[in-house]
Amino acid sequence: MGLRNNDLDSLVDNIIEIDSYKSKMGQDADIVTLAISILGENPAKDLENFLEKGYPFVLDADVSSGEQSDGMYRVFVELERNKEVPTQIMELASGISSLANIDNLKFRYYKNFRSLDLSEENLINSIPSDKEAYELTINETRYENYKNFFSNSYAESVDMVGNTLIIKNTYAQPLRFDVTDFSKEITVNESVNMNDMAEVIFLTKYLGDYNITKYGNSIVLTNEGYHLKLKRI
Repeated sequence: MGLRNNDLDSLVDNIIEIDSYKSKMGQDADIVTLAISILGENPAKDLENFLEKGYPFVLDADVSSGEQSDGMYRVFVELERNKEVPTQIMELASGISSLANIDNLKFRYYKNFRSLDLSEENLINSIPSDKEAYELTINETRYENYKNFFSNSYAESVDMVGNTLIIKNTYAQPLRFDVTDFSKEITVNESVNMNDMAEVIFLTKYLGDYNITKYGNSIVLTNEGYHLKLKRI
């Protein structure tokens, strides 16, 4: 029996990742990849089947081989990169919203720190529609990619779940942060917290040789001119 409205209620994450994972069908410049996070292997397989059989423009749908580091499964969807992709994603999103009872879907493009409201306008402005535009976009957003931002760190893994950044190291417990800002220029209203140097030293040992400053309860990391503002959870 196929899925019906609300069958996946409370199981699907509201942020869809776009072009964050490599295509298995072709070159990334030619294929748009989507990743939908969902709790449970069987619900993931049901969603995979629903998307692959229900939408003729879907080239392929697949489920991650196991539970991911954030405890979720991923349903991967591949679409041909062209100007129709934003409309196609909105059509997929409509089906997912009905199944999961979600009315606030968002998307994150290419592992960006920021997620945006899922609208056709935002998709058009974010997703490159051809090979040339894809290569230009990826180069421009290199350090907006949280994987690249921490590429020289000591971290074993770096993941984003919603607006929560999860960093794992081999010798210590995972760290979790709320991402409150990310840009080349950020505003910090608090004063430098000189009384909490112990945490700065700990984070430097945990993360690596980043410029780390504590402002009140906020932590600011700087890399290649980009500033990441966090709050420890």
